[in-house]
Amino acid sequence: MRFLGIDYGTKRVGTALSDATGSMAFPHEVFLNDGGLVAGLGALIEKEGVGKIVIGHSLNTDGEVNAVHQGVESLMADLTLLTGLPIDLEPEQYTTQEALRVQGRNEKTDASAAALILNSYLTRTKNAT
Repeated sequence: MRFLGIDYGTKRVGTALSDATGSMAFPHEVFLNDGGLVAGLGALIEKEGVGKIVIGHSLNTDGEVNAVHQGVESLMADLTLLTGLPIDLEPEQYTTQEALRVQGRNEKTDASAAALILNSYLTRTKNAT
């Protein structure tokens, strides 16, 4: 099964796709967080045959949900209505900083953060079975 990873931000939303077997994640593209976001994600999901969505769970350093999480909840509701696919949350603290540390700021930084989120999920769930 192919997975879609999402790094949600108030300005940009990074995406990553797994390989067909759901073993590894790769940065894909970055969307602007605007009125076309949900439709763009829906088109990507359909084109790539995605079977499950993983979104970064945005928490403060003390573990409490933050303002960004409200946007994540709204996106989850919209994607559920549009696709009917299962959606899981994966902790995403410092993934953007890690992507910046590895590659610096460029047009794919948010997609790389999404790949870190998705790889974390894939590793965690694979090891749980």
